[in-house]
Amino acid sequence: MAVSPVVTELSRPATELRAAASPLRSLASGQASSNGTPKPVGALRKNMGGNPPSLDLAEQMNEDEKRKWVKGKKLGEGTYAVVFLGHLRDDPSTLVAIKKMKKVSKDYEEGMSHDAIREVKHLQELQHDNIIALRSVFSSKDQNLNLVLEFLPLGDLEILIKGDQQRKIPGVRYGAADIKAWMGMLTRAVWFCHENFVLHRDIKPNNLLIAANGELKLADFGLARGFADPYQYMTANVITRWYRPPELLFGAKHYSGAVDIWSVGTIFAEIVLRNAYLPGGTELEQVKLICEAIGTPTEDNWPGVTKLRDYAVPSTNPVRGKAYYERTFEILGPEGADLLMRTLTLNPNRRITAKEMLQHSYWLAQPQPTRKEDLPRKAGGEETMGADLKRRPGVVEEDRGSRIARKLDFGAG
Repeated sequence: MAVSPVVTELSRPATELRAAASPLRSLASGQASSNGTPKPVGALRKNMGGNPPSLDLAEQMNEDEKRKWVKGKKLGEGTYAVVFLGHLRDDPSTLVAIKKMKKVSKDYEEGMSHDAIREVKHLQELQHDNIIALRSVFSSKDQNLNLVLEFLPLGDLEILIKGDQQRKIPGVRYGAADIKAWMGMLTRAVWFCHENFVLHRDIKPNNLLIAANGELKLADFGLARGFADPYQYMTANVITRWYRPPELLFGAKHYSGAVDIWSVGTIFAEIVLRNAYLPGGTELEQVKLICEAIGTPTEDNWPGVTKLRDYAVPSTNPVRGKAYYERTFEILGPEGADLLMRTLTLNPNRRITAKEMLQHSYWLAQPQPTRKEDLPRKAGGEETMGADLKRRPGVVEEDRGSRIARKLDFGAG
């Protein structure tokens, strides 16, 4: 099968993709100390007079890495992180976002939080044009972890879709070609994660940041994890509610990349409607909206669903057919409506995969995707990036529901 034109060649060899080397790894190890800890070369030179070095190798390497970067103004602060604008000391034109993780629990006073561990681990492994790049990692004097991330100054996808009422920023105007470009970049990012056996588990518009060249980047890997052993339980309490698939709402303990694909589908619908497609206020309401908008999960369309721990449905509605998607999402055309329908398939075992998405006829149909340089954009997104990076993964803002401008009509059809 021909590869979709939206799959671009990666800039680095495949052998390098899973092994993002630490920037500290190339430093000389030096001579070992009496307790077996190697000393940095600089420390050895200073120690020729017999005075013990003040820093061991790990500390010296951390200090060297920290000195490479200069923190500037604060972009945002939350309970879990403070985000600063920064730059490379030797090249002030190289801007970065420095995310300083806070210690919010006594459990982590002697180490890092699970969120931070996941984010560092997976961002080191995943290097792709449509995934935010981790430039460096270092600890500060208070032992808080600092993540140096590429600077993405144009805000996130949510502000392009809906704008920001608090700051009186309207959304941008866009068309079918722009939607196709954004969805192509998101799909490539998810495909790359899944090809490398990583589930993101929190895909939503404000985790999709926009680079200066218009490129869309998947960010916030605080809830990501590797594909599980088939006998290992996985938590169902992941993915922000509006973008959470039915298998997680029903308490599934084993799941696949299909959970991310459902999130992609809800974002696809949201871009067209310019409002969240399934904005449930509670998990019960979320199930109700799915039953009304997509159809009710039953043994007929999803064998085994009634055996899931939390299975409960408020009503029985037929599964929507392609005609509904073509009518409701007319701007996508027949091919786009078919792709959207396949991402929102109730049965995760029958839901389209990211690889299959890239091979869909939607990408070959007219119009062709807008070039990234020509995509609509908003200037001055620094504050938005700060707000996105400071947020704890998997938590919906309490006031987002109040910004829904209209209710969707899930009438018969």
